[in-house]
Amino acid sequence: MVSVILDFIDLHLTDADLSPKTIARAHHISVRYLHRLFKEGGTTVGRWIQHRRLEGCRRALTFRRWENVTIGAVANRWGFQSAAHFSRVFRAAYGMSPQEWRETVGHGCQPIRG
Repeated sequence: MVSVILDFIDLHLTDADLSPKTIARAHHISVRYLHRLFKEGGTTVGRWIQHRRLEGCRRALTFRRWENVTIGAVANRWGFQSAAHFSRVFRAAYGMSPQEWRETVGHGCQPIRG
């Protein structure tokens, strides 16, 4: 069940409306049960969604084809509704701003694996 839910989340990461409620509804379970499943895995639904979105943004910032796309647009593409919020959580997760990441890691690279 958990792997099916994780796949669903990955398929819908770019949907800004992705939430525990929409995930639970799609799998015919209660929101409470969904939270319990994630708690057993040592995280929360919200943290997992944020983590996966951050990973998507981080990867996108390393692609040459995204180099002329604003960081706010990249964040929005991956479901973040606020560029400021995205920048804060990106820095907290990776120790540098999205712009610093793009300039340091993504500059001229085809996607970095990992």
